[in-house]
Amino acid sequence: MSIDLETFRQLPIEQIAQLVRQAGPKVCVFPINGTRRWFMLEYPAQRESEFAAGYLQVIIQRHVELYQIFFDCGIHTLLTPAFGPDLLERGPEYIQMSAEGLEKLCADPIFLDFCRAYQVRVRFYGDYATYLPQAGCAHLLDTFEQLVAQTMSYDRHRLFLGLFAHDATETVAELAVRYYNTHGRVPDKHTLTELYYGEYVEPVDLFIGFDRFAAFDMPLVAVGSEDLYFTVCPSPYFSREQLLDILYDHLYARKGEPDYEAMDDQDWTLMRRFYQANSGHTQGIGTAHKGIWYPQCQVNQPVDPDIL
Repeated sequence: MSIDLETFRQLPIEQIAQLVRQAGPKVCVFPINGTRRWFMLEYPAQRESEFAAGYLQVIIQRHVELYQIFFDCGIHTLLTPAFGPDLLERGPEYIQMSAEGLEKLCADPIFLDFCRAYQVRVRFYGDYATYLPQAGCAHLLDTFEQLVAQTMSYDRHRLFLGLFAHDATETVAELAVRYYNTHGRVPDKHTLTELYYGEYVEPVDLFIGFDRFAAFDMPLVAVGSEDLYFTVCPSPYFSREQLLDILYDHLYARKGEPDYEAMDDQDWTLMRRFYQANSGHTQGIGTAHKGIWYPQCQVNQPVDPDIL
């Protein structure tokens, strides 16, 4: 199917979802980062007073809205790395707030109604069973098990919440040894993926990050073929329109190999002008101000915007 971006944007969302599913099932990794700065920018009155209570309720609602955007657009499986060991370095107050947020999410009627309506099966992955007890949050393990059991029969979409999934080396090694002792043979990658995530997860198709360019927390399913995207603004600002642009790029713009034999002199001139205008430029460079990293625009467009 040949379609331009503007036409794609104007399609009914159901048709877009159908196009995405036809090329799928799509697995997307979307770490929801920058939530505190988003909340403090959008809810300035609560920066000082009753921050935790207001933050948790608002961010749970926003999480659900973001999940809906992805599933409405045809994404089948969503992995959302939540936090890693750096959480333990932020102090007991932040740890407590994060634990309370996870507990609230698992029991929040808005989230549970969403899972039921969208038929979302929820699982957790990472080394949380090791780290959470160290942080005094062992009670969350039972909470997670209850949510997994509660959503086990849902089969339209999948949501994997990543906790301490920064380095799966030791966990995967332990799973392999345990499997070998039970079955007398070394597990293949498909089996290891099932053991790690609780069920098989296909290789990642898209990673959508925020802030400094870095892809992370997707063990065993990152194979190097995933398309990487990075938003300029914190994840809670993410919109359906942004996802449509990303999906168009993923489905159409990044497909195929260069066909040098089909290029004429005008095509070669266009390529030369673009590279000449951007020689020495590097995407991913930014500046820091009081700990906040701001990306610098590195791309010049010296050619007709209708072409590029």
